[in-house]
Amino acid sequence: MSDTPPVDWDALRAAAVQAAGRAYAPYSRFPVGAAGLVDDGRVVSGCNVENASYGVGLCAECGLVTALHNSGGGRLVAVVAVGGHGQLLSPCGRCRQLLLEAGGRSCRILLESGEYTIDGILPYGFDDADLRAEWEASRGTQA
Repeated sequence: MSDTPPVDWDALRAAAVQAAGRAYAPYSRFPVGAAGLVDDGRVVSGCNVENASYGVGLCAECGLVTALHNSGGGRLVAVVAVGGHGQLLSPCGRCRQLLLEAGGRSCRILLESGEYTIDGILPYGFDDADLRAEWEASRGTQA
Protein backbone atom coordinates (compact mmCIF):
# COMPACT_ATOMS: atom_id res chain seq x y z
CA MET A 1 0.00 0.00 0.00
CA SER A 2 3.06 2.26 -0.07
CA ASP A 3 2.59 3.14 -3.76
CA THR A 4 -0.44 5.33 -3.01
CA PRO A 5 -0.49 8.73 -1.29
CA PRO A 6 -1.08 8.97 2.46
CA VAL A 7 -4.68 9.30 3.55
CA ASP A 8 -5.89 11.47 6.42
CA TRP A 9 -8.10 8.74 7.86
CA ASP A 10 -9.22 10.98 10.75
CA ALA A 11 -10.56 13.65 8.37
CA LEU A 12 -12.16 11.04 6.13
CA ARG A 13 -13.78 9.38 9.12
CA ALA A 14 -15.06 12.77 10.35
CA ALA A 15 -16.67 13.36 6.94
CA ALA A 16 -18.30 9.92 7.17
CA VAL A 17 -19.61 10.68 10.67
CA GLN A 18 -21.07 13.95 9.36
CA ALA A 19 -22.75 12.05 6.51
CA ALA A 20 -24.18 9.50 8.96
CA GLY A 21 -25.82 12.42 10.73
CA ARG A 22 -27.80 13.09 7.55
CA ALA A 23 -28.92 9.46 7.10
CA TYR A 24 -32.60 8.60 6.73
CA ALA A 25 -32.95 5.47 8.85
CA PRO A 26 -36.37 5.54 10.53
CA TYR A 27 -36.88 1.76 10.34
CA SER A 28 -33.57 0.27 11.42
CA ARG A 29 -32.47 3.33 13.39
CA PHE A 30 -28.97 2.46 12.17
CA PRO A 31 -27.55 5.51 10.38
CA VAL A 32 -24.51 4.91 8.18
CA GLY A 33 -22.21 7.41 6.53
CA ALA A 34 -19.41 6.87 4.05
CA ALA A 35 -16.73 9.20 2.77
CA GLY A 36 -14.21 8.75 0.02
CA LEU A 37 -11.07 10.51 -1.07
CA VAL A 38 -11.02 11.10 -4.84
CA ASP A 39 -7.83 11.02 -6.88
CA ASP A 40 -8.06 14.79 -7.41
CA GLY A 41 -8.20 15.52 -3.66
CA ARG A 42 -11.95 15.99 -3.29
CA VAL A 43 -13.84 14.23 -0.53
CA VAL A 44 -17.27 12.89 -1.42
CA SER A 45 -19.74 11.36 1.00
CA GLY A 46 -23.03 9.56 1.20
CA CYS A 47 -25.49 8.27 3.76
CA ASN A 48 -27.93 5.40 3.88
CA VAL A 49 -31.51 6.10 2.84
CA GLU A 50 -34.11 3.57 3.97
CA ASN A 51 -37.51 2.88 2.48
CA ALA A 52 -40.64 1.33 3.95
CA SER A 53 -40.25 -1.59 1.55
CA TYR A 54 -36.80 -2.30 3.08
CA GLY A 55 -35.27 -3.95 0.00
CA VAL A 56 -35.11 -0.71 -1.97
CA GLY A 57 -33.07 1.16 0.64
CA LEU A 58 -29.72 2.59 -0.39
CA CYS A 59 -26.46 1.99 1.42
CA ALA A 60 -24.22 4.93 2.27
CA GLU A 61 -21.62 3.69 -0.21
CA CYS A 62 -24.24 3.89 -2.99
CA GLY A 63 -24.74 7.54 -2.13
CA LEU A 64 -20.98 8.02 -2.06
CA VAL A 65 -20.56 6.62 -5.57
CA THR A 66 -23.49 8.74 -6.79
CA ALA A 67 -21.87 11.84 -5.27
CA LEU A 68 -18.58 10.91 -6.95
CA HIS A 69 -20.15 10.86 -10.39
CA ASN A 70 -22.44 13.83 -9.72
CA SER A 71 -19.48 15.99 -8.67
CA GLY A 72 -17.33 15.35 -11.72
CA GLY A 73 -16.22 11.72 -11.51
CA GLY A 74 -12.71 10.52 -10.90
CA ARG A 75 -11.44 7.49 -9.01
CA LEU A 76 -11.79 6.78 -5.33
CA VAL A 77 -8.45 6.43 -3.56
CA ALA A 78 -9.69 5.64 -0.04
CA VAL A 79 -13.03 4.98 1.63
CA VAL A 80 -14.34 4.75 5.17
CA ALA A 81 -17.82 3.78 6.36
CA VAL A 82 -19.12 4.40 9.87
CA GLY A 83 -22.22 3.83 11.95
CA GLY A 84 -24.10 6.50 13.82
CA HIS A 85 -21.65 6.44 16.74
CA GLY A 86 -18.58 6.71 14.51
CA GLN A 87 -17.72 3.02 14.66
CA LEU A 88 -16.01 1.66 11.55
CA LEU A 89 -18.16 -0.62 9.39
CA SER A 90 -17.36 -3.07 6.64
CA PRO A 91 -19.24 -2.56 3.36
CA CYS A 92 -21.70 -5.24 2.29
CA GLY A 93 -20.93 -7.34 -0.79
CA ARG A 94 -22.97 -5.12 -3.12
CA CYS A 95 -21.12 -2.06 -1.92
CA ARG A 96 -17.74 -3.75 -2.21
CA GLN A 97 -18.54 -4.32 -5.88
CA LEU A 98 -19.58 -0.66 -6.31
CA LEU A 99 -16.37 0.52 -4.65
CA LEU A 100 -14.28 -1.79 -6.83
CA GLU A 101 -15.66 -0.18 -9.96
CA ALA A 102 -15.44 3.37 -8.55
CA GLY A 103 -11.93 3.05 -7.15
CA GLY A 104 -10.30 -0.02 -8.61
CA ARG A 105 -8.66 -2.93 -6.89
CA SER A 106 -6.10 -0.77 -5.08
CA CYS A 107 -8.64 1.61 -3.49
CA ARG A 108 -7.98 1.55 0.24
CA ILE A 109 -10.54 1.02 2.98
CA LEU A 110 -10.23 1.38 6.72
CA LEU A 111 -11.81 -1.35 8.86
CA GLU A 112 -11.59 -1.98 12.61
CA SER A 113 -8.94 -4.63 11.92
CA GLY A 114 -6.77 -2.32 9.80
CA GLU A 115 -6.28 -0.87 6.34
CA TYR A 116 -7.07 -3.02 3.30
CA THR A 117 -7.53 -2.69 -0.44
CA ILE A 118 -10.87 -3.37 -2.07
CA ASP A 119 -9.22 -6.35 -3.74
CA GLY A 120 -8.30 -7.62 -0.27
CA ILE A 121 -11.92 -7.59 0.91
CA LEU A 122 -13.39 -8.64 -2.45
CA PRO A 123 -10.75 -10.97 -3.90
CA TYR A 124 -12.88 -12.32 -6.74
CA GLY A 125 -14.69 -9.11 -7.68
CA PHE A 126 -15.12 -8.30 -11.34
CA ASP A 127 -14.92 -5.06 -13.26
CA ASP A 128 -15.32 -3.76 -16.79
CA ALA A 129 -12.02 -5.33 -17.89
CA ASP A 130 -13.30 -8.75 -16.81
CA LEU A 131 -16.57 -8.21 -18.68
CA ARG A 132 -14.71 -7.11 -21.82
CA ALA A 133 -12.49 -10.19 -21.65
CA GLU A 134 -15.53 -12.45 -21.36
CA TRP A 135 -17.22 -10.66 -24.24
CA GLU A 136 -14.14 -10.96 -26.43
CA ALA A 137 -13.79 -14.64 -25.55
CA SER A 138 -17.43 -15.32 -26.42
CA ARG A 139 -17.09 -13.49 -29.74
CA GLY A 140 -14.11 -15.65 -30.63
CA THR A 141 -16.01 -18.86 -29.98
CA GLN A 142 -19.04 -17.83 -32.02
CA ALA A 143 -17.14 -16.95 -35.21
